[in-house]
Amino acid sequence: MIPSAATMWHRGRILFLTLLFTVTLPILAFAAEHDIIILHTNDIHCGVNDNLAFAGLAELKKMAQKETPNVLLVDAGDAIQGAPIGKLSDGESIVAIMNAIGYDFAAPGNHEFDYGMKQFLNLVPLMNYGPYSANIVDLRTGKLLLPPYKIIQVEDKKIAFVGATTPESLNSSSPTHFQDDKGNFIYGFSEDETGEALYKAIQKYVDEARAKGADYVFLVSHLGVNGATPRWSSPVVAAKTRGITGIIDGHSHEQFENWHLLNKDGMETFIAQTGTKLQTVGKIVIKPDGTITHELIRDVDRKDPQIKSLVNKELGTYAAMLEKVVAKSTVTLYSDDPVKGERIVRQRECSLADFMADAFRAVLNTDAAVINGGAVRKNLPPGNISYNSLIEAFPFENMCVVIETSGQSILDALELGASKYPEENGGLLQVSGIRYTIDATIPSSVVTDEKGRFVSVSGAYRVKDVTIDGKPLDVKKTYTLGGSTYILKEGGNGMTMFHGAKLLQDGEISDVEAGIKYVEDHLNGEIGDTYKNPYGDGRITIKE
Repeated sequence: MIPSAATMWHRGRILFLTLLFTVTLPILAFAAEHDIIILHTNDIHCGVNDNLAFAGLAELKKMAQKETPNVLLVDAGDAIQGAPIGKLSDGESIVAIMNAIGYDFAAPGNHEFDYGMKQFLNLVPLMNYGPYSANIVDLRTGKLLLPPYKIIQVEDKKIAFVGATTPESLNSSSPTHFQDDKGNFIYGFSEDETGEALYKAIQKYVDEARAKGADYVFLVSHLGVNGATPRWSSPVVAAKTRGITGIIDGHSHEQFENWHLLNKDGMETFIAQTGTKLQTVGKIVIKPDGTITHELIRDVDRKDPQIKSLVNKELGTYAAMLEKVVAKSTVTLYSDDPVKGERIVRQRECSLADFMADAFRAVLNTDAAVINGGAVRKNLPPGNISYNSLIEAFPFENMCVVIETSGQSILDALELGASKYPEENGGLLQVSGIRYTIDATIPSSVVTDEKGRFVSVSGAYRVKDVTIDGKPLDVKKTYTLGGSTYILKEGGNGMTMFHGAKLLQDGEISDVEAGIKYVEDHLNGEIGDTYKNPYGDGRITIKE
């Protein structure tokens, strides 16, 4: 397909901005005299102006370059999705900014694929920093989709970075992105039921980098810790491999800088992660004597003016559309705990998820509706709600569908969503028209396949007391269910129980559009006291 004129213009602009802002530092091979500094980020999620901001990151890089000529910058995934600037540019604006800052290496996270594999592959040649992954395979050829690693000569040392991407991508991004038009998977992530395929893939390229003389090997991974599938989590990968100096991780949005643990040979390695949306920037320092230190930087005194200007220019491209007021609210709609400030939408009920689930049910006119916790990303404050604010809260702009499905499938979906509690789970189902209890005293007996897709429940259900419209759920009855294509049609978060369900409405409206229409047509233009309780109105009860 021939790219549109707009696309060609945007890509040309990326290349121009790259040349304009990127400074390439000569890294020469001679006896080590200076420190080597590795700055690292993860899960930026288009947070170009959040926390330290991209301009603050650029300034931190300049400050590091005053300490030593040897400064590298790497990212552990999920950079190009999560806010309107990413969605409206299909990730291209973020690539332009990361090129301008001068990233050296990046591993793709699961959300790098949210604009589809075609767009991801369009972005690859625009990324001066990669991407790299040791475990993404084109199943049609059996070959890696991307280069697995990069070795950078720094004075007399060779620094290797090996990329890795969670196999959870098969479900946490849309499964259809990795399938052909017949539903067959054409891309894989070295997934299996034991984790061994992932460990083997990573080990192969760690060994290869070592054989090429790498003095230090860093795994730059989008694997995660808490809430991640255990066999694919970074601590387990660390324990199942050898030869990795340290793991620069992402995916679970946590912060740790100096977590040491033992590898397969009983040797010490470490894991570092910086949170999300540039809450911190990681700094690893390798001294000439081989000593390694780690820290998370949380503050910066000033912002790089060139990068700040570039960010503002990219944001300005879409300003008129984003600033339009689409709703009003007298209450804060929460996805986080207002007391602790911690995200709760992936663990328990919250008012923002209740609002959008209600929007689905009302606008789609269904018996019930569901929305996965991972689709809800940011509190909505009271006052005027702009299109920008709504997209930030629901950044995927998933399309809505209506299906006919059995009560048994609904029960199985609720059970899969509750399977990881009390850990976070993006597949936790927030609901409208449904009430249910999670009995956390019952261990989950959900069975999934090697790709993390639902197979069965082998024991007692921890989901109990399910009602629809106030009546006990009938597992044999057929209900109309509204929700996103991601969950109900594409099997996201492993929700395969809905495959084959009858489609009554398919992709006629997005979740954001449904939210706007709900306020206009059902709430008289204003969100009010119905959603004043941050923890919802008791749709999900948890028995500890």
